[in-house]
Amino acid sequence: MIYTITLNPAIDYVIHTGPVISGATNRADSENMYIGGKGINVSLVLHELGIPSTAMGFIAGFTGDAIEKGLKERGIGTDFVRLPEGNSRINVKVKSLIPGHTGILETELNGQGPGIRGEAFEELLEKVKRLKEGDTLVLSGSIPGSLSADTYERILDALQGKAVRVAADATGELLLRVLPFHPFLIKPNHEELAGLFGLKEALKDTAQIAEYAGKLQAMGARNVLVSRGKEGALLLTDEGGVHICPAFRGTLRNSVGAGDSMVAGFLAGLDQIPGDYPGALRLGTAAGSATAFSEGLAARDDIMALLEQP
Repeated sequence: MIYTITLNPAIDYVIHTGPVISGATNRADSENMYIGGKGINVSLVLHELGIPSTAMGFIAGFTGDAIEKGLKERGIGTDFVRLPEGNSRINVKVKSLIPGHTGILETELNGQGPGIRGEAFEELLEKVKRLKEGDTLVLSGSIPGSLSADTYERILDALQGKAVRVAADATGELLLRVLPFHPFLIKPNHEELAGLFGLKEALKDTAQIAEYAGKLQAMGARNVLVSRGKEGALLLTDEGGVHICPAFRGTLRNSVGAGDSMVAGFLAGLDQIPGDYPGALRLGTAAGSATAFSEGLAARDDIMALLEQP
């Protein structure tokens, strides 16, 4: 079973407008609501690919109720810790036309979310300790301000001695701190990879990306999946292989959730054919691209259509 942890899930309220006038009343041309959060995104795309998962983390209030209900209606298992106070956050994402241009300006206002007390986190740790050999845990996203900086380490420490695969999709110091636990998979993008080593510019050359991915392996990661935007993706495996997947063709519409979708596609590929790293890379890249080419998260039909591209 694959388990995903979203420490601060949300309802994403996406509004499409014409040019926004500051200080005035603006009206939406269209609007949608999505259940959001990086781990939840992984669960949603896994579901599209026919892979069951259980979403974990913290929920609170009426928005938390809506998040859990929405996931269950989609057929996704849940095992959240319910907080006694506050509400799960609502993130507002405004996609507005740029005056005089054909492009879209994306403006986000993310909510803070509820406070998470020590006893609630201990309850989450007890749930994590129930994972069994062969399970996979996906850790992704930032840590809420009410939790300590070593939150991921405490979660991973709870798994010590168990043969549980861990996939970590985080940035900066947060990602570096999980490497001593030898995660099965990490997924930086090419800009984040450069930032981890203090480089001022994103890595673009394939050989350089493989070189720095190798440095992360030397620091503890087993498999390093690097998303490269319009250049596709690169995978450095624990077997020493370097695999490249070119980008799929399509029109960029949405940058939210593409990386989460890539993680989901990659794990789904390995679930379907264990050890087929090139196939998992291609499915992961297709899933990430399908989300980038959609208004929301990738649908199965869109992913399968991209896989038909030569």
